[in-house]
Amino acid sequence: MMSEFKHISVLLNESVDMLGVKPSGVYVDGTLGGGGHAELVCSKLSGDATFIGVDRDMTAIKAASKRLEKYKNITKIVHSNFADIKNVLSELGINGIDGAILDLGVSSPQLDTAERGFSYNMDARLDMRMNQEDKLSAYEVVNEYSESELSKIIFDYGEERFARQIARAICEKRKEKDIGTTLELCEIIKNAYPVKMRFQDKHPAKRTFQAIRIEVNNELGILRQAICDFVDVLNPGGVLSVITFHSLEDRIVKQTFSDLASGCECPKDFPICVCGKKPKVKLVNKKPIVSGTAELQENMRAHSAKLRAVKKI
Repeated sequence: MMSEFKHISVLLNESVDMLGVKPSGVYVDGTLGGGGHAELVCSKLSGDATFIGVDRDMTAIKAASKRLEKYKNITKIVHSNFADIKNVLSELGINGIDGAILDLGVSSPQLDTAERGFSYNMDARLDMRMNQEDKLSAYEVVNEYSESELSKIIFDYGEERFARQIARAICEKRKEKDIGTTLELCEIIKNAYPVKMRFQDKHPAKRTFQAIRIEVNNELGILRQAICDFVDVLNPGGVLSVITFHSLEDRIVKQTFSDLASGCECPKDFPICVCGKKPKVKLVNKKPIVSGTAELQENMRAHSAKLRAVKKI
């Protein structure tokens, strides 16, 4: 049975403060989740403002809609992917926005609800789909991808040094029967690890589960273009705040922000610019903002969070 959607928003005040919310502005939360960031933004808006909340998880949509009930006169909640922001705004008849937040972490209810299949601590069918309407699940990845594909995903997306051993073990095991549950997969991963490495601080399945989740939801594949699309729809002076939770995401966000802020792409030895490209944004913070001591004590999932933001020129 689905548990109540409870989620502690990470870097809540910091990410919203960066937006410099204008009372009558138009704002978007592209990863609505339980509505924590959304509620704080809406509390700063007047009756003639517009707030758009987007999420691909219907459980999150339902929970956030309930939480934002008192702001229903200014909110528009949309079941979609943040990567589709241009179409979302077009369908709503909105031409530009004054700010947006993307919180790229998997929400606590997704991780903590066994039947969603995200957790390596609870037994469930392999799933990991953020949008339950998507066709590809962790079951297909684990049972249908080739050994080389699995190895590459686990290494690239999980930064797992034992990726080859784990991929080989998965493929050997599935010759006997399909791998159907999270704990079956955990056991295979654990046995693929060197014995002395199995009981260290991090669960041996953590990186592999992260990798499979990223593959199932195409999390990195959509990120760079989505950031560019959000910047395109920002009004001048509008701010995009992005919270990441692992180095792969943060690297993409940092590089994309840098590219959008740098403008000219001509080789450094060119005496003058011939490409004509101008900067689209300026960096709000050059170094990422991280959680303070109080938040780290309250929420373990805040430990890897990093916040970066840009302002549209």
